[in-house]
Amino acid sequence: MDSIQKALLAQVAGLHGVPEGAYNIRSDGELAGRNTTANIDIVSKKDKPGIDIFIKPGTKNESMHIPVIIEKSGLKDLVYNDFHIGEDCDVTIVAGCGISNCGSQDSQHDGIHSFFVGKNAKVKYIEKHYAEGDGTGGRIMNPTTIISLEEGAQMEMDTTQIKGVDSTKRITEAKLAPGSTLIVAEKLMTHGTQTSETEFTVDLDGDDSSANIVSRGVARDQSRQVLYLRMNGNAKCYGHSECDSIVMDSGYVQAIPEITANSVEASLVHEAAIGKIAGEQLTKLMTLGLTEKEAEEEIVAGFLK
Repeated sequence: MDSIQKALLAQVAGLHGVPEGAYNIRSDGELAGRNTTANIDIVSKKDKPGIDIFIKPGTKNESMHIPVIIEKSGLKDLVYNDFHIGEDCDVTIVAGCGISNCGSQDSQHDGIHSFFVGKNAKVKYIEKHYAEGDGTGGRIMNPTTIISLEEGAQMEMDTTQIKGVDSTKRITEAKLAPGSTLIVAEKLMTHGTQTSETEFTVDLDGDDSSANIVSRGVARDQSRQVLYLRMNGNAKCYGHSECDSIVMDSGYVQAIPEITANSVEASLVHEAAIGKIAGEQLTKLMTLGLTEKEAEEEIVAGFLK
């Protein structure tokens, strides 16, 4: 790999060399490296682009990396990745996409990830998106995540859009069986004229299932963010969704919550806060010697941490 590809891998997957354990690295629409282990198998799909990942029941304290990097201007990459996670697992999956576009044509990655999480299994899923390049072509990423949690399963998602993505549509759909848990922390920054649309749809289908969805965003310059949060309580369950956003310059943020109780024993809560950086926060940091710009950066970094 060249220096740009290596830098992208470091940004989106924290990789500075060949990772330990299972991995599948995709570069400019092609397989760039793969490794399987005794407990994690990765198989290329035969009917469409993408991979099937099979994690054996009882697998614990193992991780895998599945980053995608794009350096070719004009490339439109589409993959379907299915994760079959056995019962009683405890694993970490690190994904992410990095685009470096120095050309005049749009570069785009659409990733459809489906998770089938077995009974009492635990999954931590980390996904980062990052883009760069001095070309006039767009940097577009559209991630779709489809989640099915069996009884007692738990999935924790930590998704971050770091910078540089011109357009993104982020879709997450989840169905929760009895006693299962979904935890999502989304962090998003847009700047310039970038646009972002996020949609969450969570169906709490089983008794004692629970979901906690928290989205934090910063819209700078003339960028626009729209967030849809839909939660359906179909049993005795608990659901919480939260949107916290900072608007700077001429940015735009719209949060559209929708909570539906289809059971008298469903308990659903939504919270939202959209506003500018508080003046007293800036003043306090500036008294410590920071300029106004430096103070703003510190507040934004802390908010998205």
